[in-house]
Amino acid sequence: MTARRRSAALIALLAVSVAACGRVPVHLALPALTLSDPAFEATVAAYAGSPVVGGNRVQLLLNGDDIFPAKLKAIAAARKTINYAQYVFEEGDPSLRIVHALSERCRAGVTVNVLLDAVGAFNMPDAYRTEMVGAGCHVETFRPLTSFQVDRINYRNHRRILVADGRVGITGGSGTSGKWAGNGVTEDHWRDTDALIEGPVVQQLQGAFVENWLEATGVALGGEDYFPQPLQRPGTTAAQIVRSSPAGGSAAMVTTFLLALASAQRSIYITNPYFVPEDTMRDTLIQAARRGVHVVLILPGPIDHNVVREASRSELGRLLEAGIQIYEYQAALLHAKTMVIDGSWGTVGSTNFDRRSFALNDEVNLLVYDQAVAHRLEQIFQQDLRHSRKLTYIAWNNRGAVGRFLELLSFPIRDQL
Repeated sequence: MTARRRSAALIALLAVSVAACGRVPVHLALPALTLSDPAFEATVAAYAGSPVVGGNRVQLLLNGDDIFPAKLKAIAAARKTINYAQYVFEEGDPSLRIVHALSERCRAGVTVNVLLDAVGAFNMPDAYRTEMVGAGCHVETFRPLTSFQVDRINYRNHRRILVADGRVGITGGSGTSGKWAGNGVTEDHWRDTDALIEGPVVQQLQGAFVENWLEATGVALGGEDYFPQPLQRPGTTAAQIVRSSPAGGSAAMVTTFLLALASAQRSIYITNPYFVPEDTMRDTLIQAARRGVHVVLILPGPIDHNVVREASRSELGRLLEAGIQIYEYQAALLHAKTMVIDGSWGTVGSTNFDRRSFALNDEVNLLVYDQAVAHRLEQIFQQDLRHSRKLTYIAWNNRGAVGRFLELLSFPIRDQL
């Protein structure tokens, strides 16, 4: 590691330890709504700041085997613009393919804007940036690690966005790294879910990118090349993009999630890797279970951050006592961030069930109001259950001393997880 990188790492570490803790807004009460209530969509739209729009096509992408070919296809097909925002960008064959594809489009005259988070892309090889810049791509860093911005270092851009020609978008939880290669059942690789979208809702995803690009560069992107008209309507799915930026005062994501959970009448299926919910979120899940909703969580077995895992496990006893079923994924490192409710509403995105996502990071999620897509999410959930181990209250209560020690260790920093 170079001296510059060692200094940046030290600054980042100090910043995380001294930055003000992120606080999730308090929700003392939630409206009594169901997903079938005509006012539900309008209520979510009011807090999300984006309308539900119809005419979209949504295709779920599972793991690197689906995600990277879809991204490479979208990049290769672009003729005017490509916007690519990524949190994790690391070494690996899939990453190099993305770099080569973006560089090729730049040389072909396509305007390519790449936005990398300073923390998530910290280990990206310098050669990747050199190749893209040399080809004419615009490559920028979001909130660089400098001593002059210590108060902002803790607020990261966790969004994953690819938009080609303003018409095709891909978003979800995946990173650009060799870790994401494969089929989601390979040891030491990630199990993840993204979504490919076409239709009017792509403009909302584009809006999330241009918001971050403006902050990072001062350049406002717009016009026909980014927001083409007329809008294509290639499908029948109603959808919306929710983007949350706590550093800018937006709490859209946590409110949207709470509204959806509180509306559930039959089932809630959640897959999430970093599950450290704040009190209102946890209580809303418990209340759903107590009114007869079938609540099932798939959480990681193996994980890349043991402190986060133990912080999560410390709260699981109350959920298990309330009748919530909890499974731990065993086949690979779980990283998918999905939720499906009552077989008719679902979400795929970058948001974890933790305070960092709800109170610190810029996040983006696709929401779908469509039984076919929701049914597909339920099918995927059932597939993942076959690779998971059920956690019982007895097993949780008998967890070992090391785990309990890590739980105590995590307590002072829970607001940073």
